[in-house]
Amino acid sequence: MITLKDCLDYSDLTEEEVAVIAAHEHLPYPFAVEMACGLSQTGDGEELLRCLLKAAVRDARHEHDAAALKTARHALAEFSAAHPVH
Repeated sequence: MITLKDCLDYSDLTEEEVAVIAAHEHLPYPFAVEMACGLSQTGDGEELLRCLLKAAVRDARHEHDAAALKTARHALAEFSAAHPVH
């Protein structure tokens, strides 16, 4: 049986990145892990994940949520470093 940790490892995303996506998209964490794992396997999927993280930053800024903004910015920076645009 594949675990959430296996999916995270396979996707090369961090728990924080997936948690930001899950919160922003109002998804249960396990579903967000599976979604991110699938999306991370293609260039278009990586671009969609990048857009979701950017949207989380934008929305946190708009909502004046300093904690969410800090977390979303960090997740976006980590993702961008690990998944550069080709």
